[in-house]
Amino acid sequence: MNFSTALPSFVITLREGVEAALVVGIVLALLQKANQSRLNSWVYAGVGIGVVVSSLLGILFSWLIRLLESVNPQYTSVVKPALGGVFSVLAIAMLSWMLIWMTQQARFMKSQVEGVVKETLINNSNPGWGVLSLILIAVVREGFEAVLFITANFQQGFVPTLGAIAGLIVAVIIAVLLFKLGVKINIRQFFQVMGILLVLIVAGLVVSSLKNFDAALTNLALSDPPGENFCFYYDHFAKTHSCILGPMVWNATQVLPDGQFPGIVLKSLFGYRDQLYLVQAVGYLGFLFSVGGVYWRSIMLIQNHQVSGHGKPTS
Repeated sequence: MNFSTALPSFVITLREGVEAALVVGIVLALLQKANQSRLNSWVYAGVGIGVVVSSLLGILFSWLIRLLESVNPQYTSVVKPALGGVFSVLAIAMLSWMLIWMTQQARFMKSQVEGVVKETLINNSNPGWGVLSLILIAVVREGFEAVLFITANFQQGFVPTLGAIAGLIVAVIIAVLLFKLGVKINIRQFFQVMGILLVLIVAGLVVSSLKNFDAALTNLALSDPPGENFCFYYDHFAKTHSCILGPMVWNATQVLPDGQFPGIVLKSLFGYRDQLYLVQAVGYLGFLFSVGGVYWRSIMLIQNHQVSGHGKPTS
């Protein structure tokens, strides 16, 4: 069993879990301050329902994958990588958008949550439902991102799910340290490190998604000769063929194979491949310079804002 495939889902679930835990902690603190601790049960109910809904989404996606594979069993070798590619694209889009959006909105998270809770307590005849819906949305939003990533890696078996469970457990431990034991943790620095890791993980997912689409088209081509009819690129003289990825630009099979340690860890965590093709290299670098660049600029803007005296770093 390759436990290295659990690392990416662990990192993603840890980050998303801590993000949701911050919202939960802020709401609990506000309720205590407003002498409304009687509503704490609604907060915990929102967390529980959110976890269940996220799990059901994962089961639904797994069922959908098995259903699509069983429709035409002869095309399983085409459908399976194609689904992996589709879910990878969805995960890339969702994780990238949330990473940048949360980085830009992190300074206002507490004030935004405070505003929603105060409005709920003042204007809602049954504030419990308002608190529950706030927590539910926060948990499901973060859980959905993790579910999408795990689904995109469904071909790796159950191990990514174990990583997600471990990430959730560690996120709960961090939440307890923060809000119950009063341990000081530099949350901003934590999210910045997790954000950088997330950019690298999603960049690797770009490489994997392209490989999945290439495999799907290659298998489709092989099922209906001549094979190259479905391929934009097909090198008859290459030992390892690519359908849409162009020529090979990297071959480290003899130096750092991705099926052995430490290559297998780099593959699972950052999408490393001992054989890399032109389109994959362009996609990887394009993602790093575009999404990674926007993320880095957001971090720099926040730090400059703090240095100029408009904000104070929080622990």
